This record gives sequence, structure tokens and C-alpha cells, in this order.
Amino acid sequence: MSGPDDDGFIAFVAARGTSLLRVAHLACGDEREAEDLLQTALERTYRRWDRVRHDNPEPYVRRVIVNAAINRARRRAILRILPTHTPPERPAREVDLDLRGMLMDALRALPPRQRAVVVLRYWEDLSEAQTAEILGCSAGTVKSQASKALAKLRTAVGHESLEGVLGSACS
Repeated sequence: MSGPDDDGFIAFVAARGTSLLRVAHLACGDEREAEDLLQTALERTYRRWDRVRHDNPEPYVRRVIVNAAINRARRRAILRILPTHTPPERPAREVDLDLRGMLMDALRALPPRQRAVVVLRYWEDLSEAQTAEILGCSAGTVKSQASKALAKLRTAVGHESLEGVLGSACS
């Protein structure tokens, strides 16, 4: 099934797909899940392309990615609470824990909303207002969530290490 502006959508995905995949990966912390998140976001965007394309569609896609990541994290949390007959197997941790790996582990440990704020503010280098718009909250909420998240990351990774990684991620 083709729409009236398939070429515009295809051009958007070709131009911004890699960046959006990075946002999805940072939002969820898993490469395969990131691909699923991006696929979901692009499918939803395609269905609304006639409305979204006139504005900048990228913030819309980011918002869909972040909301989907938060919803998936909530579902996983609920499933962990539900009793199971046998405990699920957990993957073995890698022996080599470099700084990036430590940061990703610390990022995954953040609550989904805080993770979304860190990804959008520091990896995507969005302003507080842009982040608030994507997340559908106030700039004050973005500030407080970022502050709490950075405090947790500093504790987990170390202050100097965190500043170095965040600084290089934004450049």
C-alpha cells in the first residue's frame, strides 16, 4: 500500500534513521530492542505522515521512541513482579567492563523517564524545552529528572568519568 508522500517518508528515514536508532538504543540499552523500538516508531509515524511531515517529524519520532521504551520498561517491571514457576535465566555479565559498558549498565539501571531525559538532553543535545516537549512534561520536571539521573550515574560510574563520557557524547 503506497501513500501520497512515500518518497518524503523514505527520504526522512534515510536521512535521520541512524540518529533515531541511536536514540532508541540509548533509551532502552539493547541493540535488538532498539531496532524494534525504531520500527514501531517509524510505523506509527508513517500512519500519521500526512499530519507530521509538515512540521519537523523528528521530534515526533523521538517522542514515540521514548514513550515506547518507557511502556516496555513498565511491562517488564510488572512481569518481574508476577510470580513464575521457575526463575528466568539471566545472561552472564561480560568480564571486560570498560567505562562505556559501565555507563550503559548505569543508564539501564535508571528509571525509564530519567533515562529518557539523559538520552535526549546529553546524547541528543536537546534543550530542556525541547526535551520537555518530547516527553510531554514541564521544563522543571526535565531539570529535576536530569539532576536525579546524573546523581545516580555519578555514584555508579564516578564524577570525573561521567563528565568525560557525557562531554565526548555531545561532541
